[in-house]
Amino acid sequence: MRARSGPLLWLPRPTDMVARMKTTIELPKSLLAEAKACAAREGSTLRALIEAGLRAVLKERKEKKKPFKLKDGSVTGNGLAPGLDWKDMHRIILASYGDRGGEPL
Repeated sequence: MRARSGPLLWLPRPTDMVARMKTTIELPKSLLAEAKACAAREGSTLRALIEAGLRAVLKERKEKKKPFKLKDGSVTGNGLAPGLDWKDMHRIILASYGDRGGEPL
């Protein structure tokens, strides 16, 4: 075994899932050629271009999440029952219980 002539440099290796992963994807030849040309024009790499594109699409789709819409719970009728007034919520609440412990109208 040969002796080393310089100082050793120890670099920690990432052990979490933040490390890069390799994968294979299939792309149409024309798209791949266009992406490579774009990366070259910008002085970048194909990997950087694909990563930026994926991040942009994922962000856009996350932001397009359908907003919550409250279901219409309207009922048909002619307003309050006779003898009730909007200013007397206590009486409205008691009347809403009807024969389940409320007071009759």
